[in-house]
Amino acid sequence: MEQNDTTTIEMSAMEIHKVAPPPHKTTLQKLKTRLKETFFPDDPLRQFKGQPLKKKLILGAQYVFPILEWGPNYSFKLLKSDIVSGLTIASLAIPQGISYAKLANLPPIVGLYSSFVPPLVYAVLGSSRDLAVGPVSIASLVLGSMLREVVSPTKDPILFLQLAFSSTFFAGLFQASLGFLRLGFIIDFLSKATLIGFMAGAAIIVSLQQLKSLLGITNFTKQMGIIPVLSSVFHRTNEWSWQTILMGFCFLVFLLLTRHISIRKPKLFWISAGAPLLSVIISTLLVFALKAQKHGISVIGELQKGLNPVSWNMLHLHGSYLVLVIKTGIVTGILSLTEGIAVGRTFAALKNYQVDGNKEMIAIGLMNIVGSSTSCYVTTGAFSRSAVNHNAGSKTAVSNIVMAVTIMVTLLFLMPLFKYTPNVILGAIIVTAVIGLIDISAAYQIWKIDKFDFIVLLCAFFGVIFISVQNGLAIAVGISIFKVLLQITRPKTVLLGNIPGTRIYRNLDHYKEALSVPGFLILSIEAPINFANTTYLKERISRWMEEYESGETKKQSELRYVVLDLSAVSAIDTSGISLFKDLRMVLEKKSLELVLVNPIGEVLEKLQRADDTKDMMGPDCLFLTVGEAVASLSTTIKYQIPTHV
Repeated sequence: MEQNDTTTIEMSAMEIHKVAPPPHKTTLQKLKTRLKETFFPDDPLRQFKGQPLKKKLILGAQYVFPILEWGPNYSFKLLKSDIVSGLTIASLAIPQGISYAKLANLPPIVGLYSSFVPPLVYAVLGSSRDLAVGPVSIASLVLGSMLREVVSPTKDPILFLQLAFSSTFFAGLFQASLGFLRLGFIIDFLSKATLIGFMAGAAIIVSLQQLKSLLGITNFTKQMGIIPVLSSVFHRTNEWSWQTILMGFCFLVFLLLTRHISIRKPKLFWISAGAPLLSVIISTLLVFALKAQKHGISVIGELQKGLNPVSWNMLHLHGSYLVLVIKTGIVTGILSLTEGIAVGRTFAALKNYQVDGNKEMIAIGLMNIVGSSTSCYVTTGAFSRSAVNHNAGSKTAVSNIVMAVTIMVTLLFLMPLFKYTPNVILGAIIVTAVIGLIDISAAYQIWKIDKFDFIVLLCAFFGVIFISVQNGLAIAVGISIFKVLLQITRPKTVLLGNIPGTRIYRNLDHYKEALSVPGFLILSIEAPINFANTTYLKERISRWMEEYESGETKKQSELRYVVLDLSAVSAIDTSGISLFKDLRMVLEKKSLELVLVNPIGEVLEKLQRADDTKDMMGPDCLFLTVGEAVASLSTTIKYQIPTHV
């Protein structure tokens, strides 16, 4: 409770601590530390310290090829678990591979090729035990849509296929380069809000694209936006096939039902995992028995038997399409890399082991480089397959090898069986797979926590739906970067007051019991100070001073000191140093003093170097805490400070 009695703060009541300068470091030492924290925050070389040469060679080989780390301890018990999980994800990978290849406007067989070679490469180089590798819906959609803007997959299918392999090569090159150069932080510009909005929008676009297969439409729009797609659907009602609609509806309901069961009861994961392959088998038998291909139901047709043919001679590494394939490769590379690493880390956290992000970038990148030379398109770790792999009891990356062997057997002996597989079932499988990308609960959480992030989410969502997939993503990333720039150029500054009965100073707006200290303008700057925000800070501090001079505090005591709490200022540049010098000159003309509190690390060091006259860093201008600054300087002000008991 506030009382009318007053007390005078005495200097002897508080010990004043000296602000200690940081330990001296040479410029080379500082550069080394900065580079290490930027590119090697995980300190990957720490395991080699103090080891003999032979041990270092072994550790180096295990670092490059993680399979050498767990391979020697592999047991038959682990193999049994990996065989079960490998066969389970293979049952999902076969129909999904064919479906996603169609989504990318590629021959269905390419989807199976992409589920054979890349998993083998990842099993040797990858560090995740649960990641199930293969084509994914979003990367397939983006790849197909970006290439189709320039080349028609129907009029020039060979060129389109060549560009797809070339884009995959550049995607892998970009991904591996990020890992080798330790530049993985670049993908962090895809914030959670951006990804949730983008995934939801892409899921809707992918689902709408499947109306072509689900309704039996032959002449469908090539555009990706929601308006042209729906327009094409309702302007082509004469092409709708009731047989296709009936089959598609029945299998779509079946697939959604099995997915719902597996979500409600995770132990029954095998139901949703096996449902796509079962749907393919049943629908293929129905079409064959009823000769449904003669009654309006389109089928895949003949698929080539045999393993992946070499495709390195099909890569376009120069020429007029080079810019297109590089752009497509970078976009699909970032998306697939983000999904793969996020999925790997999610399941690693569940099993309490670590996934090295940079090693994953290298593994996924080399996997795509090798894939581009063996008739594969962009692949990564898919969430749906990885979830099935995890729930099926996968122990190591051998499950990927088992899946690849199963795909190999399919390619060698079972391809004729897919001749009568209807396209409508592929559409139903895709819709079921991508519907899980719409995370309403996560969007609601973002709305509750951060409205600006929710705006970013909406921009990504509506940008994908109404403009295009890549432009929607670009808009969302642009807004996210704008948010970061806004935080840099408009740093938060707050007015501090004393909590009565203590030596604690807190935000006056936040802590209503806190009181302003007459004669002192105490401000906290809560961001690094650099060239981008010095003008704003100068204007904002001037406005705080004007408000003090015109406010109620002026009646108690004239302003004598401007105290800046720099505890939250982690960095400063030469423009920031100039800000303090200019501010000091302005204050001196008004017979005011500038006081700095707790500048840390490099901030203090740079201030000391810039203070040639020793005016800015004198004993009466530099303090360790706000409380000590007020206690020390208040003795020069003839007033009494109200306090609480």
